[in-house]
Amino acid sequence: MSADLFFNEQAGGLQSGIPRLHGTAAAPLSFLPGFFVRSFVLERPQGNIIIYNAPALSEAAPAVRGLGDPQRLLLNHHHEAMCGMPDLDVPVWVHERDLPKVAMPVSGTFGDRQMIDDDLEIIPIPGHTPGATAFLWDIGTHRCLFPGDSLWVKDGSWRAVPLAESDRGAYLESLALMRDLEFDLLVPWGGEAGAPYGYAVSKEQARAGFEQAMTQLKADGRS
Repeated sequence: MSADLFFNEQAGGLQSGIPRLHGTAAAPLSFLPGFFVRSFVLERPQGNIIIYNAPALSEAAPAVRGLGDPQRLLLNHHHEAMCGMPDLDVPVWVHERDLPKVAMPVSGTFGDRQMIDDDLEIIPIPGHTPGATAFLWDIGTHRCLFPGDSLWVKDGSWRAVPLAESDRGAYLESLALMRDLEFDLLVPWGGEAGAPYGYAVSKEQARAGFEQAMTQLKADGRS
């Protein structure tokens, strides 16, 4: 599947490719060689929000503060806590079902599908972990879907990431839910070395990508 790279101008530890959406530099995970992750800052008039925790977030802290003090750091799933608390005075939020496995200070939890103001939707997508959560941000010019670690793009293919703890039935339902969302930018937590920061997709490409991930997850379950 074709994909467009964005975020290609670096300044002060953050990179921006479209207005009001800023990403940290890619940083490796010590427990998963060859995999790199990023945090993203949503610059909002209602107050900035950070999505995903990643090692380079502390390095980008001065640039993050320069955009305005962030209101929240939203975790997609509990594995992000392994990156440690960033060098920012920001409340951390995570889904209530992943809270017991988060070894960092947490200020609040979310449960059901809900809105933050009128532009950012919290969408539980259990499967990869019990509390995996997607975020859908309507900038006005773009609708950005943040699936976290529930979806990787590898060599152009969209892939589910099942673990020993994953609930495959719930995972398939969550992929189907995301397949039917309206968005035009896919922004995963990370990917392989040199992977794009995000993917500009049509509605048809997005549906095909999630169908591809669902087919792969079903096949993995039979192997």
